[in-house]
Amino acid sequence: MTYIVNDACIECKYTDCVEVCPVDCFYEGENMLVIHPDECIDCGVCEPECPADAIRPDTEPDMEKWVEFNRKYSEMWPVIISKKDPMPNAEERDGEEGKMKYFSENPGEGG
Repeated sequence: MTYIVNDACIECKYTDCVEVCPVDCFYEGENMLVIHPDECIDCGVCEPECPADAIRPDTEPDMEKWVEFNRKYSEMWPVIISKKDPMPNAEERDGEEGKMKYFSENPGEGG
């Protein structure tokens, strides 16, 4: 099992999760985070830290596409280990459906 980040993170990018991760497996895009599925040790400490409920175990139905999505972008984006401010419109976008329309493939700053 591994954990993944889904589209609920897009345009929110809360980073509470990165501070508790013992193996630094989060990677930062311009407007979301992902988890490298091969680096995740399945400890689950990140899941309850996410205010947007964007972190899910891959054992839930239809998670295969998110595992591959997380793998792809974790290999392109920089690692993030420090908490940062969320996106400026995070409160407004939190819980919004269909957030893939906002997704950016651009890397974040990492750090």
